[in-house]
Amino acid sequence: MMKKVRIVAVAVALVLGMTGVFFFLPARADRQLNPVLVPPPYQVSERAQRLHRTLLVADLHADSLLWDRDLLVKNTRGQVDIPRLVDGNVALQAFTIVTKVPRGLNYESNSDQSDTITLLAVLERWPVATWASLKERAVYQARRLNAIASRSQGKFVVIRTAADLRSYVAGRQQESGMTAGLLGVEGAHALEGDLANIDEFFDSGIRMMAPTHFIDNDIGGSAHGLQKRGLTAKGKEMIRRMQARHMIVDLAHASSKVFEDVLSLSTRPVVVSHTGVKGTCDNARNITDEQIRGIARTGGVIGIGYWERAVCGTDPKAIARAIRHAAEVGGVEHVALGSDYDGRVTVPFDTSGVGKVTEALIDAGFSDQEIRLVMGANVLRVLAETLPQPDLKNDK
Repeated sequence: MMKKVRIVAVAVALVLGMTGVFFFLPARADRQLNPVLVPPPYQVSERAQRLHRTLLVADLHADSLLWDRDLLVKNTRGQVDIPRLVDGNVALQAFTIVTKVPRGLNYESNSDQSDTITLLAVLERWPVATWASLKERAVYQARRLNAIASRSQGKFVVIRTAADLRSYVAGRQQESGMTAGLLGVEGAHALEGDLANIDEFFDSGIRMMAPTHFIDNDIGGSAHGLQKRGLTAKGKEMIRRMQARHMIVDLAHASSKVFEDVLSLSTRPVVVSHTGVKGTCDNARNITDEQIRGIARTGGVIGIGYWERAVCGTDPKAIARAIRHAAEVGGVEHVALGSDYDGRVTVPFDTSGVGKVTEALIDAGFSDQEIRLVMGANVLRVLAETLPQPDLKNDK
């Protein structure tokens, strides 16, 4: 009898232990990997507050779909959720899908032979199909955001077409408390070598994709990969297919050769969703003045990040300094926000405090109209020009 009791006790302990692993470790990782230096609430000047309330704020990059967090609920961990987007008067947030991240992540040189997202997918109880498939991870995260929109009672929408964008902006003017999302993919290794998967991603609502993330792949080289090569033949075909589908090419993390190849091929605006600039913070992650000018020539935008290695600082002034440099080099019409929220970075404020950027831009001498462009109007212009029109939704 005592032996049976011990067996039952061990089984119970194992179940409780596994419950702890699955329910507490992901939350702990989220809290530790996505910290905020100054927690909310945030205070800004009366002038900044007045101006910020009139803006259509857009942020080109957040990795929030990675984390086991209900984005319809205001959370005390992480950096983005729908209520905090509303609190920050953010009109549009790009949610960018991550499918593979190597161990020992660094800015200089990463191999594709390891992956940390597999463990995260298991611990967060993602569908079993995602455990061994990068494509399934992308489709699952896209489904997550679409399901959030369905449950939001109209408070959150996913933008797929230029018509969606027009309708949303008009509706937001009539009803406060609304926000929107745009789906992107960070690294075309998510295609699993098959360019036909671009169509499946498109049908899932994905409208932006980067050729590479932290590793080289069969599309081209990463700025942080081993070979850092240019676009392959498959990569060039991917760019052509994406632009035919009216999907936005994102050059964040691209090698200098991929950057050059994409700019030479592009027939539509190209973006860098989240970056810093070497002119204020010189490291392997950030882009050069010539790359800034290249993006501007396509009509695209550069999203300035909020983390320390992007802007060489830990406050809104550092963000404004990088924005100033990018605007002077490429033109203020080609600069935007690209926070990298929830991307395993430390940031000075969560998304409810983005008014701190408005205040920093005022202090840096930007005019109200320039601030309006940087804080979101530039992104909305690119989306209006690039996203499919209703009659082009099935155009290939």
